[in-house]
Amino acid sequence: MKIYTRTGDKGETGLFGAGRVSKASLRVEAYGEVDETNSHIGLVRSFTKDRKLSSMLGGIQADLFVLGSDLATPLDSPSRKKVPKITARDIKRLEKIIDQVEGELEPLRKFVLPAGSQTASLLHVARTVCRRAERRIVALKEKEEVNEQCLIYLNRLSDLLFVLARLANKRAKVRDVEWELKKLT
Repeated sequence: MKIYTRTGDKGETGLFGAGRVSKASLRVEAYGEVDETNSHIGLVRSFTKDRKLSSMLGGIQADLFVLGSDLATPLDSPSRKKVPKITARDIKRLEKIIDQVEGELEPLRKFVLPAGSQTASLLHVARTVCRRAERRIVALKEKEEVNEQCLIYLNRLSDLLFVLARLANKRAKVRDVEWELKKLT
């Protein structure tokens, strides 16, 4: 199978079972941002030496493929039944991990800057890209129906990436960088 098809050369792409749309459509933007989130998580995995973290992030990457296909298939598509979907169970799994990770951390007392160890910093970048993906889904949801679980999943994932960044700092013995209001002189 060739990687190029030439079918997108005029700025359109195919949705699963739902015809062709502009590559600039809100739906394509939304699942494109999910793909970018997935790529950033892959980058984190390439740098971390923490095998448990890498394995967990690998599972999240698999979820994000499901989420992307979920978004790429409109709810009224005849192919919808064939496409895997993000479910409440996937969200509960993220919440359980967040609760476990928070149990290892000191409670937050101040805002923290997206900084610290290399792994933590990369997790913060992935978190901010995830938030952008979430905003794109909100924009799509204002125009078309989407699986609500996709939006909730990304909301929880950004929370998880934040606590994982804090955990990465703790394990690297690097303090979180607390935000303080400073005025330039």
